[in-house]
Amino acid sequence: MGTAMTPNAWCQTLGITPPTLEAVAGHREANTFALLLVALLERGEPMRLTDVAARFEEAGIAERSRALLSLQRCKPGRPPLYREGDLYHLDPHDDELDLWVFRLGLRPPKVAPTPPKVVEAAPLPGSETTLTVGELDEAWKDASLYSWSAQRLAVAVLDAHGGPLTPAEVVAGVAGRTKWHGLNEDAAKFKRRGSAVEVLADGRWAIAADAGPTVKQAREAVRDRVALAHRHAAMGSDPAVLEQQRAEREKKLAAHRAELASLSRALLVAFPPARPEAAALLDVGEHELTTFVGDELTALPSRLAAYDTLGGVDIRGLLRTLDFDPGARRLAELGPSQKTKKLNQRGRTLKITTALLVQGSCGIGRPFGDGKKLAEYLAKGELTKLRRRLEADVKSLYALYEYGRLHGVVRLRWGFLDERIPAPWVHRDEPVLYDLKRSALTMNVPLEVVLGSAPGWGEPWARARFAYVEQDANGWRTWLVDEDGFPIDEDEVQRARLSAAHH
Repeated sequence: MGTAMTPNAWCQTLGITPPTLEAVAGHREANTFALLLVALLERGEPMRLTDVAARFEEAGIAERSRALLSLQRCKPGRPPLYREGDLYHLDPHDDELDLWVFRLGLRPPKVAPTPPKVVEAAPLPGSETTLTVGELDEAWKDASLYSWSAQRLAVAVLDAHGGPLTPAEVVAGVAGRTKWHGLNEDAAKFKRRGSAVEVLADGRWAIAADAGPTVKQAREAVRDRVALAHRHAAMGSDPAVLEQQRAEREKKLAAHRAELASLSRALLVAFPPARPEAAALLDVGEHELTTFVGDELTALPSRLAAYDTLGGVDIRGLLRTLDFDPGARRLAELGPSQKTKKLNQRGRTLKITTALLVQGSCGIGRPFGDGKKLAEYLAKGELTKLRRRLEADVKSLYALYEYGRLHGVVRLRWGFLDERIPAPWVHRDEPVLYDLKRSALTMNVPLEVVLGSAPGWGEPWARARFAYVEQDANGWRTWLVDEDGFPIDEDEVQRARLSAAHH
């Protein structure tokens, strides 16, 4: 197989030049999965693992049979890859792929790094020159000095101060600059023969008369740390440049969030999935439902074509059965990204289904209709019941979709189990509950939240209540409380928005 040197749709979406496998094979991040991604980007079209293994052999990465075994073991069906039959495809809109492209050096950073400042460091005094208090400040500021002996620490402080000091003053000379040290006021360690620190009759500590070599070593050790501090300072960036970069990142993030928010989105269910005779389409932005039964399905493709993002369970397979080519549209797979969960050491496993995730995340007891019942409605021509059931099914998917968009994860609950699974339809740049809390703190307004089970379709904010954001003293951890000050379980939040009444 030859290498692809012409632009392809995947690389165009990512904004990169098609890579070559040989050029990336030696990269430190180039594991088997990463090289599989590169092989697909290079080809620009779906591939079988056997073809990828042959390409690995051609590129000198591994012999074909060993390469195929490695490819089969690297979990090749996980995002940003997906499988259709024997063919493996890339999802160019998956932000995980964008991260891989960056890690492998196939695109530059989104904000260019600041080149280090070139600073000529002034030469430091030699070991014959007494230490200064300023040198101790530079060398020991927030440094870990546990590897320094008590004798070396004491000698350095005494040398910088030019004479005897009380034990408390010596310890303070270290503790005032860093809390990570082992010096204390116990003088017993300095009373042994040959100590560089002498304990005077009045209890003060002084440098012993024959401590010359130890004093020189202490001076050199301090100045080595001063030189290190100077090098770190030289590599640091101008604060104004850092602020400019931060502002640039924030601007790009805001622009991308606005772009993502503007996407038109729809969720789709169909029955029977293998050969649809009925379907329900939910417009996320307009909050509208449309059902299609029988001949009405001919109008469905034109409706689907109007959206930027389409979501559903096995959405790619579903669109194939409808003979609809999604093209460059974003596809939101709402089926479980993780298929099973190991429950114990004996190997008992739980099969993870979309229904289980809807129940755990949204509190909907029976999220989807029974297939036999739907088939019965269809066979008997009970189309009103069929439409209602399909509408209920797509509403359940919508509840899961919105929960994932709010939290970035969905909830798996079964018996004693209560775990979180990533929601792959949420881009890392889209704001989640954490971002809403930060905005509420900045604006000093509460949030309106809907708790418990998924809200009703007709009035989704009917059960809304105020939630106030609190944070710890360091500002790192935040949490929600209700109007009476009681904590709110954030996993139970189904909807959240900034309070319109307060801003």
